[in-house]
Amino acid sequence: MSILNQENLKLATLTLFQEYQKTGDNKLRDRIMELNLGLVRKEAHHWVNQCHENYEDLVQVGCMGLIRAIKRFDSSKGNAFSSFAIPYIRGEIQHYLRDKGYTVRIPRRWLDLGRQATNVRRHFQTVHNRQPNDTEISRALNISLAEWQEVKLAFQNREPLSLDVTVNNDEDNNTCLKDLIPDPHYRSFQLCQEDRIRLQQALAQLEDKTRHILEFVFLKDLTQRETAEQLGISVVTVSRRVKKGLEILKETMTQEVF
Repeated sequence: MSILNQENLKLATLTLFQEYQKTGDNKLRDRIMELNLGLVRKEAHHWVNQCHENYEDLVQVGCMGLIRAIKRFDSSKGNAFSSFAIPYIRGEIQHYLRDKGYTVRIPRRWLDLGRQATNVRRHFQTVHNRQPNDTEISRALNISLAEWQEVKLAFQNREPLSLDVTVNNDEDNNTCLKDLIPDPHYRSFQLCQEDRIRLQQALAQLEDKTRHILEFVFLKDLTQRETAEQLGISVVTVSRRVKKGLEILKETMTQEVF
């Protein structure tokens, strides 16, 4: 994009924001999204090369971050919307990837071997009209049988086992895995959920600027310097607000417990 087009985009976005912040018209919001969709696509392109997620899915997730940025952007502060929006877009995609991430991490070499094995199976099926066995796959990958079995086991264990899976074949008495596993941590999980609710309630009681700073620092993984640049304030102010906000949250949540 040329410098002239970039300047035109900034001007058009700013003009729309000035009107949108007066009226709250969703049509203006959608127009701002259309003009700045390139920010989402650029970020999605970056992440799609580092994960196994679909590009369009990442674009949709990034658009959620773009909408949040539009709702929170203040054009009167003189900041560029693109600089303000990117942390929201990136943060939304990162949280999505963390939520969808596998519990078991597989070494990159094994990931490559797993992808090669998929191609080996397809080719073998075409040529021999059957699936290859472990020995044939390991031979095609030029690795030992033992290593291939470790790779295969790692991929099998990567996906969590559903607690709703049936563990017997008795038609009259289907038993699920969750029925056989005691759950001594249920109370701990319940307390965790209650803590999250209390935290959300405590955050809602903070003034907007302090809450935004805490969100940038702890939810969006921005440094205090990056947060200061996004909000147009000094790093010292950010540091003070973080300290003050954490003290208020601690006091509020402690009072709620008792």
